[in-house]
Amino acid sequence: MIDFRPVGYVIGLMLATLGAAMLVPLGFDLAAGNGHWPAFLEASVLTSLVGAALAIACSNAKSQGLTIQQTFLVTTGIWAVLPAFGALPFMNGATAANFTDAYFEAMSGLTTTGSTVITGLDTLPEGLLLWRAILQWLGGIGIIVVAMVFLPELRVGGMQIFRAEAFDTMGKILPRATEIAGRISVIYVGLTVACTVAYYAAGMEGFDAMSHAMTTLATGGMANYDASFAMYGAGIQYVCITFMILSALPYVRYVQLMAGTAAPLWRDSQIRAFFAVLGVAVAGLTLWLWATGIAPGEEGLRGALFNTVSIITGAGFSSTDYMLWGALPVTAIFFIGLIGGCSGSTTCSVKIFRYQLLFAAVNAQIRRIHSPHGVFTPRYEGRAVDDDVLNSVMSFFLFFIVSLGVLSVLLGFTGLDFITALSGAATALGNIGPGLGPEIGPAGNFGGLNDAAKWLLSIAMLIGRLELLVVFVLFTVAFWRA
Repeated sequence: MIDFRPVGYVIGLMLATLGAAMLVPLGFDLAAGNGHWPAFLEASVLTSLVGAALAIACSNAKSQGLTIQQTFLVTTGIWAVLPAFGALPFMNGATAANFTDAYFEAMSGLTTTGSTVITGLDTLPEGLLLWRAILQWLGGIGIIVVAMVFLPELRVGGMQIFRAEAFDTMGKILPRATEIAGRISVIYVGLTVACTVAYYAAGMEGFDAMSHAMTTLATGGMANYDASFAMYGAGIQYVCITFMILSALPYVRYVQLMAGTAAPLWRDSQIRAFFAVLGVAVAGLTLWLWATGIAPGEEGLRGALFNTVSIITGAGFSSTDYMLWGALPVTAIFFIGLIGGCSGSTTCSVKIFRYQLLFAAVNAQIRRIHSPHGVFTPRYEGRAVDDDVLNSVMSFFLFFIVSLGVLSVLLGFTGLDFITALSGAATALGNIGPGLGPEIGPAGNFGGLNDAAKWLLSIAMLIGRLELLVVFVLFTVAFWRA
């Protein structure tokens, strides 16, 4: 039987940490004299007490290592439980949201999806705006650690191909999770500070620069204004583009860069493929905007670059309503969102490396058909790919497609039209942010959806952020019998 005490201990510590994080927006509201700080105080005390009580009750099991089953439960439990407490400031604060909306907003934040149900962001107190940014920032660094430490060990979605790489720097094996997480944290904080300074230097006000830097590095996309980045000029938008791209690259490469070698950064086939896809997409959309006269010159290039980078990384910021570009660009943007960035980054969706492995497997199969007696092995970065990795990748694609179809149908049953249901399912599973259409597109938000749709999308955000199989395995009989 599974011992739940280590699971409760870890979740309790995470809740206590979340409660402590609420003191930061509390301080901002108190300093600004907004009068909204009591909402954060109440939420912080409640969250910290529950977390501390849970950790203390389960502390007699803290010396035990986590089993595979417990790791699955911890990974899913953290992302399911923390939004319930992260929702408290939205319920008790200026938004006075109901639990459904508050949980949706908190889940969207922690999974770095960026979809929002809140309108009137321009008039929200600083505390709530900062809390949205903190949720995304914590979720961004959290998913990097999960992707580099836990998922390779859990053999989920082909991530095991990075098991050795995540802890190998120029032939020197790093101590397991603690040191790699520490180095990632230093890089993540450093990039956030650099982004804040760059935003400020480009003309953004200090508070906006700090909060937008958090959501940019997390590729989360929650902005402080309803217009997102459409209200800012070219300089600030180019800063955003730069740091979205930097956060879409594998953080292990930055760890290696800190260790004194830059070669793996430009040799990584994931990175090269990411920039190739990005270049083709931006070039195609730019030519469309120029040819149709929608956005000529630099404006068209910047619009295509900003929104393509935002969608492929899952940041979800927008600099314009690209729904007005026409059917072809909108269709392209939909599929761009299903690509994603590199593994081991804060980005979302399917990820570049899975497409690389899929194409390698298809290519090997085609060659076998042409030459039945030949031996053709799929390869990734010059290494033969094991069957268990390929099976895991194929399983991921299958579950992603099936989940997308089932979720779209369920959303349709709640009364959503086809475009809203399909794009809503895709943006939630891919943690992208905006969907398509007038309601949930770049010019709208998710506030007008019914409660059933919001709960379905909240669950989908969780499933998508944890690479699907981490969650689905909990519903198998074999998992609980192991």
